[in-house]
Amino acid sequence: MGKILYLECNSGISGDMTVGALLDLGADRQVLENALESLGVDGYHLHFGRKVVSGLDAFDFDVHLEEHEHGHEEGHGHEEGHWHEEGHRHEDGHGHEHEHGHEAGHGHEAGHGHPHPHIHRNLHDIYHIIDRLDSNERVKEMARTMFHIVAEAESKAHGLPVEQVHFHEVGAIDSIVDIISVAVCVDNLGVDDVVVSALAEGHGHVHCQHGVLPVPVPATANIASAYGLDLRFTDNDGEMVTPTGAAIAAALRTRDSLPDSCRLLKIGMGAGNRVFRQANVLRAMLMETSHTDAGANDGEMALDGQSMWVMETNLDDCTGEILGFVMELLLEAGAADVWYTPIYMKKNRPAYTLSVLCRREEREKLEEIILIHTTTIGIRQYPVTRTVLAREKMTV
Repeated sequence: MGKILYLECNSGISGDMTVGALLDLGADRQVLENALESLGVDGYHLHFGRKVVSGLDAFDFDVHLEEHEHGHEEGHGHEEGHWHEEGHRHEDGHGHEHEHGHEAGHGHEAGHGHPHPHIHRNLHDIYHIIDRLDSNERVKEMARTMFHIVAEAESKAHGLPVEQVHFHEVGAIDSIVDIISVAVCVDNLGVDDVVVSALAEGHGHVHCQHGVLPVPVPATANIASAYGLDLRFTDNDGEMVTPTGAAIAAALRTRDSLPDSCRLLKIGMGAGNRVFRQANVLRAMLMETSHTDAGANDGEMALDGQSMWVMETNLDDCTGEILGFVMELLLEAGAADVWYTPIYMKKNRPAYTLSVLCRREEREKLEEIILIHTTTIGIRQYPVTRTVLAREKMTV
């Protein structure tokens, strides 16, 4: 039997809300604290508690930064790191204050007990911290993926190469803790597959030291666009989906919808801080499928009924050399399968249909390869579901 985690994002999603919901589901707090301790990062302490949100009892998780302590009051939260050159901060719809940039402020470098001015970390530095994590490779890979997704989005938003995108020290601590905590908790719960609902987002703008950003902020919008996340806009004023929250949804999601039937094992709720008309909580549900739905292996969250996409185009003026080359490019870029079917086209010309099987988030880059390297001027796309048997590699 396989376990499915369903994240119901009716009040958006952020890093701390996700950690709270997973702890409320039963993720082991001691395992989490031991994992975070192994990173060798200081300058913060954790808050674990409960609070009532719109009459609902929810888990309240927060990262309190020691040099820039924030009150744990409604409307004030913790800093969540965004990366780019100009320093500014804004407060999101959950009451989390976001630090952008690395120009100002001080922090603690891991392993040192005194502040260093103007410290910032790039993606390589973050990966180095993850490598110190006392956990399995699946957890580390989840964390790397989430950080890469945010760095990619900030890179696009600010016109910088990914390697030039930097974390300011204070904002970095918060995001490191949130993202690694999510990875540790998901693994601890034994989750095989993840489904994410449409992300409820607010409207308007967030005010920053150096100007005003529209909601959703550019990094969040870039992640939603690149990874096919559905946004559902509400009349709430302000940001409800943080870039870290969007990256968590994009990295963890392995299927677009829940199976036709499954058993609900447990419900957890992570609390936000702002007051909305609806309960400001992230609800997480742990479900169990029947044995016919199970089948993940080798660290891949592969289940029966995977949601995939097929892209097709008809080609009657491409040489065999081009067709073979394009197949190689598509498979190297992540296509699950590529094949050609002989057909006849206009005026009874012998031709081929190029078919590509892929995941939703891979469509854009595979589409670009097809349009650049073949003579086609159009591509058909449609969703499909595939059944996958469990698989493993062994030496005989």
